Amino acid sequence: MSVDRDMEQRVLSNLRMIFFLVLLKCLEIVRAERELVVISVATDKTDGYKRFDRSCQIHGLPLRTLGMGKVWQGGDMNYPGGGWKVNLLKEEMEKLKEKKDTVVMFTDSYDVVIAAKKEAILEQYDKFGANVLFGAENFCWPDASLKTKYPELKTGMRFLNSGGFIGPANIIHQMLIDGGEIKNTDDDQLFYTKIYLDEELKSKFKIQLDHKAELFQNLNGEQENIELRFAGNEPFVQNLVYNSMPKVIHGNGPSKLFLSTLGNYIADSWNLEDGCLECWDSTQELKNLVETPKVVMAIFIEKPTPFMEEFWQKIDSLVYDKSSIDLFIHNGVEFHKTEVSNFVNDNSGKYHSIEVVGHEDQAKEWHVRNLAVQKCVDLKCDFLFVIDSDAHMDNSYALKLLIEQNRAVVAPMLIRPYTAWSNFWGSLSSDGYYARSFDYMEIVANNRRGLWNVPFITSCYLIAGTIIHNKSTRPSYVHKLLDPDMALAANIRSKDIFLHVTNRLNFGHMVNNEEFETSHLHNELWEMERNRYDWELRYLHANYSSNLDADKNPEMPCPDVYWFPIFTEKFCDEFVEEAENFGKWSDGSNSDKRLEGGYEAVPTRDIHMNQIGFEEQWLYVLDFYVRPIQESVFLGYFHKPPRSLMNFMVRYRPDEQPFLKPHHDSSTYTINVALNRVGVDYEGGGCRFLRYDCQVSDTKVGWMFMHPGRLTHYHEGLYTTKGTRYIMISFVDP
Repeated sequence: MSVDRDMEQRVLSNLRMIFFLVLLKCLEIVRAERELVVISVATDKTDGYKRFDRSCQIHGLPLRTLGMGKVWQGGDMNYPGGGWKVNLLKEEMEKLKEKKDTVVMFTDSYDVVIAAKKEAILEQYDKFGANVLFGAENFCWPDASLKTKYPELKTGMRFLNSGGFIGPANIIHQMLIDGGEIKNTDDDQLFYTKIYLDEELKSKFKIQLDHKAELFQNLNGEQENIELRFAGNEPFVQNLVYNSMPKVIHGNGPSKLFLSTLGNYIADSWNLEDGCLECWDSTQELKNLVETPKVVMAIFIEKPTPFMEEFWQKIDSLVYDKSSIDLFIHNGVEFHKTEVSNFVNDNSGKYHSIEVVGHEDQAKEWHVRNLAVQKCVDLKCDFLFVIDSDAHMDNSYALKLLIEQNRAVVAPMLIRPYTAWSNFWGSLSSDGYYARSFDYMEIVANNRRGLWNVPFITSCYLIAGTIIHNKSTRPSYVHKLLDPDMALAANIRSKDIFLHVTNRLNFGHMVNNEEFETSHLHNELWEMERNRYDWELRYLHANYSSNLDADKNPEMPCPDVYWFPIFTEKFCDEFVEEAENFGKWSDGSNSDKRLEGGYEAVPTRDIHMNQIGFEEQWLYVLDFYVRPIQESVFLGYFHKPPRSLMNFMVRYRPDEQPFLKPHHDSSTYTINVALNRVGVDYEGGGCRFLRYDCQVSDTKVGWMFMHPGRLTHYHEGLYTTKGTRYIMISFVDP
């Protein structure tokens, strides 16, 4: 008997399961048969609209855009306004009112990104059991006096937001009719708010608010609760407070910049596996263009800047038809006058034209930058390429690549090496200044490569002529009392034009031109800390890093005398010229007022580093470049930082002081750098270690001897027979 009951129960259970599966299948069929139409209002195809349109296309959602190409009639949207959107929608719903199987989702466009396909949107909508579902927010706008009429909530966003709602076409049509008349300049959100707060209409149309952002996420006031996450490789937006994954993201109010950051990822813009997908949209290849685009390249030197010699070399190396470039240079610094003049004279025949505005014109920075924009207008240029003196285009194809990216405004990402300082901001603070976006460090470290919509760029960027030639979108470097670069960014953002920065490739870097001292003959010699990357490229020997290879045996011409490449010939030449420019060499006598006690036992003709203001910099060299080499050969000896009281350049001449008598150095170890060329600049010279009867006379410019100081390495300076020999000496850890 019990067996029959068990059998009966199993049969009933199976029948229930079959019924449930059939019901689910029916629901799926019903859902599949339903059409989802996205409707929005936009009068211009701004970058914001293009982003919205792309998100619809990516997710296969048919979009109907109302008002395109018409003059906006909805008033100022920064204040109560937008009633025209309601009236346009009313007209459109007359066409759809009979379509009961059509679900309409109305959203804003310029500040909305859709992050899901039809099936996910409808599934989430069905869970509410509502006919009409509106998004919600925490602000009662535009009439705060209506706050008390909203139902109290224990949790969730309390107030209606009209930037996104969804429901059957026939019901939305009737809701708009029952809502009454609205003027074009009246407020659209107030219109929908009054419908929602009318209990009769609310009940009739089964209206609900999406209190927990399960479908519609309005970002204003919620940024701290929103996080971009990844499901496997795919990005999604999560509301951490409600643990929801909204499908429609609305950057209402001041949250538009945060939407731009999220929009860099969602709607198949970027993922962990493929990287930047949106990067490939609308790109162009120069070789496919009928004519080479005309470029106004505007170079701005607004403050003394180091390593300008390399800057000009990189400008000259840009791979582009220079006959299609009109060069505009503003040099606001007298210090750079000669080099600018030299560049113009050397290149006047290469470019289509060259115009220079000099420091003597005393023009304001904002004015000359606007002059460059006007020059682009006058010449009917295709692009304005702005390069400030702190931007080094290491990639010679940078201009070509930026043009091919085909964006209204795009900057190559540049950073100051070894820092997080870059030419873009990931976000803005409430007062419009720098703020760090959640992905800023990932981008500047090149852990995430792509094309990024950002609120601010500077130093180097390309602006398309299409927005320059349109008076309504023409860039300007004047905006309230902001600095020119901030003014430009603010003005461009206000036109709903996106500022992009790209790090798809390595384009270049920035130098630090803050507090650049110009009182020396060769000022870059002093830049090893502020601009280490450029300093090393110019002054550090190309084979320096090989000194630290674990498996390398360093050259040892004499016992415990090691020989290393450390500086370039350019460093040595400029270093010697700096000393000779100072010119106050000691007289080579035992009397030396520079020393405590005033007596030198083993005098040389020399200049101390503290005399030319290079003591601090040379100690940095000893710590950063010499100490690691010392630790690799004199094992077990560590002293950080190295201490040296005697750092000096020595000059040997046959008619002055040709040699140095045998002596011990007052040091734990000594370094001796050859600063010029034996057999070319001088003859003779060298160093002899008496204990080992070993001498080194074939010195190499830029190479450094390192040997112990006291006791074992008693040595002498050999006779310089012709010319002038220069060496740099340090007694380390006396």
